[in-house]
Amino acid sequence: MIYHIYKAIRLIFSKLTNVANHCITWLRFKGNNVSFSSFKTGGTPYVMVARGGKMSIGKNFAMNNGIKHNPIGCSQPCTFFVDRTATLSIGDNVGISQAALVAIDDITIGNNVKIGGGVCIYTTDFHSLDPLIRKTKDDMKNRAKKPVAIKDNAFIGARSIILKGVTVGENSIVGAGSVVTKSIPDNQIWAGNPARFIRNV
Repeated sequence: MIYHIYKAIRLIFSKLTNVANHCITWLRFKGNNVSFSSFKTGGTPYVMVARGGKMSIGKNFAMNNGIKHNPIGCSQPCTFFVDRTATLSIGDNVGISQAALVAIDDITIGNNVKIGGGVCIYTTDFHSLDPLIRKTKDDMKNRAKKPVAIKDNAFIGARSIILKGVTVGENSIVGAGSVVTKSIPDNQIWAGNPARFIRNV
């Protein structure tokens, strides 16, 4: 009896929470001038688009934010940060779980892409490689940056890191926990740290 009451209360609470999460996410997208169509969200993301930056999302976008919405072991919400001169473009039918996308330069994600839990996509080193410059106020001005592209039908495994200047080709797969430092051709599977070719799809 208690079991059924608990399940009923949980179901009602879940539906109310889903409505609230959708409304909050809608407001965050609108408040950051994000261009978007239809989306589904578990939890709410962190969204920060600087003045001059651009973010667009295609149709049927789905994301999970936090451990309650994906038990894969990553607890953070999705993070979308777009700098003043950068563009973050997400295509149609894309699914993202608890990932961090930091667009200091452009990030382009194609259609039908899957991005697993805890994935990080960085278009910058964040700091200068010169230790003397890192001590100064010019540190951020001297950080390297390059665009990242994830092509159609690619799949990025959980907790992988995609570094600046990388393109992941069409239909390609990045194994979980990989650190991708160079571009991956179409129709290939790469994995490891640093990621290397495993086999063709």
